Amino acid sequence: MKRLYLFIVVCSLLCSCEKTAAQGIVRYPADPPGTVASVGAADVGAANAADTEIPADTTVYITNSGRRYHRENCSSLRNSRVPVTLADAVKSAYTACSICNPPRHPFQNPPLEGASARGESAGEGPAAFYRVNLAKSDNSAAVDFSQLLPAEVTSHVDGDTIKVQIRNPPAGLKALETIRLIGVDTPETVHPRREVETFGKEASDFTKNRLLGKTVYLAFDWDLRDRYGRLLAYVYTQADGNPRCHNAELIRQGYGHAYTRFSFQFLEEFRTLEKEARENKRGLWG
Repeated sequence: MKRLYLFIVVCSLLCSCEKTAAQGIVRYPADPPGTVASVGAADVGAANAADTEIPADTTVYITNSGRRYHRENCSSLRNSRVPVTLADAVKSAYTACSICNPPRHPFQNPPLEGASARGESAGEGPAAFYRVNLAKSDNSAAVDFSQLLPAEVTSHVDGDTIKVQIRNPPAGLKALETIRLIGVDTPETVHPRREVETFGKEASDFTKNRLLGKTVYLAFDWDLRDRYGRLLAYVYTQADGNPRCHNAELIRQGYGHAYTRFSFQFLEEFRTLEKEARENKRGLWG
């Protein structure tokens, strides 16, 4: 009798699984009660006590530059409209629009209100992650400057690394961050196992003179941090109303070379800038 009972239970479970697969439903394992996991590109999670069913093909919409997903008729989709699945949106760290209230992934936290829901810091303007790869910017000058994250440069480490303070940082960032500039490598000046390299001091001074104590504006790319935990960013300055990418300027003026070991959105542009600097014997190429 006991064996017969177990057989019936197993058959019931198998039938349930087949029905779930036929309906196109994805089951996500729940986290232990009382835990909260961060939502990221490779990790989706938040407190939940039981498995939850979510349609795998639910369609939501994102824009080319924003960090929220929307319903099809949302007013935020006036300029661009890109259909994606709900699961992909959440895995890519998009959050639900607070205006149109689209379907929510079960592991997302409740919608934010006020400035935080708009991707803004309290009274300080845009503070969401502006990713140039999602905005499909083809060069460093083609960014939406109004969407960049402001920060104050508190100190500099060397030519391609600085420290900043971010007022009212968005989720995922700290008030004090060390930033490694994306796509550029300058000669070493502070490496614990290397001597100061040729033109390293000049590159370090260039960054110090242009950035230290000033407000800069941050844009991001595919990866948010490197293996050392440093924030990866394009650092922009604004002089006379003209935004300028410091990463690109370092290469353009010969203070560093294009760092192409890892792919990034402006790789081809930075390669071209290095080629021009070499041909014109600027900076370390002189």
